[in-house]
Amino acid sequence: MTYVDGFVLAVPTANKEAYKIHAEEGAEVFMKYGALQIFECWGDDVPSGELTSFPMAVKCKEDETVCFSWIVWPSKEAREAGMEKCMADPYFQGDPSGVPYDGKRMIFGSFETLVTV
Repeated sequence: MTYVDGFVLAVPTANKEAYKIHAEEGAEVFMKYGALQIFECWGDDVPSGELTSFPMAVKCKEDETVCFSWIVWPSKEAREAGMEKCMADPYFQGDPSGVPYDGKRMIFGSFETLVTV
């Protein structure tokens, strides 16, 4: 069964195109090291909640948009090997100040797939 890395982050709305370029470049690296699919989604209808919500989770500001992304791997083992290679790749060794979002507010996790349709 596949294994998934998921991410939620706030991106300055003015940085939409820069984020798209960053995501496309990063996707090439993930695919190079074994990812099966990558989804990068720009928030369109992401309401704020009273107790919990995507915007609250990433402390989204008025001039930011919530983005939701995930990477599908063949297995947990493939993910661990692939992610190790990704993090050693020169693309991910660059200056983090050039990233078009605040990585400190990104939430992420890895998930075992239970159901696919």
